[in-house]
Amino acid sequence: MNRKTLLLFLLGLALAGLRAGSEPLAFRYEAGEKYRLLTEVEEDVYIDGELSHRAEILNKIAVETREVRDGAGLLDCTFQTSERAYGASRSYALSEDYQSQFWRDARGRYDIEARFFMPVVRNVPVFPEQDLAPGASWSAPGEEAHDLRRSYGLPEPVHFPIQVQYTYRGEQEREGKRLGVIDIRYNVFHMLPGTADKRSAVPVKITGRSDQTYYWDQARGQPDSYEERFDFIFLLANGQTVEYEGKARGRFLESVALDKEKVAAEIQRELEKRGVPDTPVRAEERGVTLSIQNIQFLPNSALLSEGEKAKLRRIGEILSKYSDRDLMVSGHTARAGAYTAEQHQSLSESRAQAVADFLLGLGAVREEQVTTRGFGYRQPLADNATEEGRRVNRRVEITILEN
Repeated sequence: MNRKTLLLFLLGLALAGLRAGSEPLAFRYEAGEKYRLLTEVEEDVYIDGELSHRAEILNKIAVETREVRDGAGLLDCTFQTSERAYGASRSYALSEDYQSQFWRDARGRYDIEARFFMPVVRNVPVFPEQDLAPGASWSAPGEEAHDLRRSYGLPEPVHFPIQVQYTYRGEQEREGKRLGVIDIRYNVFHMLPGTADKRSAVPVKITGRSDQTYYWDQARGQPDSYEERFDFIFLLANGQTVEYEGKARGRFLESVALDKEKVAAEIQRELEKRGVPDTPVRAEERGVTLSIQNIQFLPNSALLSEGEKAKLRRIGEILSKYSDRDLMVSGHTARAGAYTAEQHQSLSESRAQAVADFLLGLGAVREEQVTTRGFGYRQPLADNATEEGRRVNRRVEITILEN
C-alpha cells in the first residue's frame, strides 16, 4: 500500500461549488463536462522502523460527467498512477491504469460498486445540509478502499470506514485568487481478517492519520488545490511493520478540447520543415501520436545514438508548444532475436524512459507533464518477418493526450 491515490477525489470529482458567505457547500455537475486532477506524492517507506526506500508518485485522473440526475453526477474516470525512484530518473513510469464509474451527489456521498479499486477515498468531503460560516465544524463518515494486489497479493479492494472531521476556515488570498479553506482530518484504526499463516506478509491491522488543507475557488465554483501530510502503518501477520509517511499536493485542471486533426497536420508540417525523418503523425482517440520509427540506440541498450539526440532536439522544439497537454512516451520493440518477452518488455520501458529523460533535460517538457510506459513487441504496426517491418515496429511514440 502507498498513498498514491489518497485524496485524488477530495478535490471534488465535479465542479464543486463552495460559495462565499454562509451558503451551504455543495457539489454541482454538468453533463458532458471534462476535467483533470493532478497530484504529486513524496513518500518514505519504512520496514520495522528502518528506511527502505523513497518514492515519488504522480497521479493523473481524467473525469467526464456522463449524466446528471437529481443533483448527482455519474462520473467516468480514468486513473493513471506513475512512479519514479527517488533520484534515479527524471521521468515517471506508468505503474497502474484503472477505470472507474460511480455516482456522487450534491453533498459528496458516493454510490459505487464494491469491485472498483478507485478512488481510494470515498464520501470525503461530505458537506452538511445547513449553512456554514467561517469557523464552523462538522463530522461525517467516509471510507477508504485500497488496491493491495501488487504490494500484498490481496485479490479484492480492502475497505474500511473512517470518521472525518471538517472545519471551514473562511477565505484566504492565495496566488491572486480569493479561496475558501477547509481543514480535513481523520485517523485510521482497522483490523483486517486474520490469517492462519503467521509467516505471511499480509496486513492484519492498519493505523494512521491524514491531515489536509483544501483550497476552493469560490468565484469559479471549483476546487483549486490541496496539501496533505500522512502517516500510515501496516502490521503484517509475520510481525513486520511497514510505514508510509509523506506529503502530497494536488490541483484541479480544466480540460480544453484538442482539435486532433488540426494538431496532427501542424506537427507533420513542422517535422517536415525541420527535416525530421521516419516520424509519421496520426490523430487517434486518445490524442495525437508522433511515431519515431527505427529509433537508434546503442546495441541492446537504452542509450540513444547521437543522431537520435539531434532528431529529438528538433522534436522537443515542437512539443514545447503544447506545454498545456499531458504526454505519454511509449516504447516498442521489434520481435527479433532470441530475447524473451520479459526482456523485450524491459527494453521497451527503458527506451521510453531514455527518450523522456532526454526531452526533460532539454527543458522541452515538464516532469509532471510526461509519463512513460513500455509495450515490448505486443503492438506491432508491420510484419516483423521483414526488415522494413522491423524498422517500423522498432519505435518510440509520443502522444499528446486529449484529456
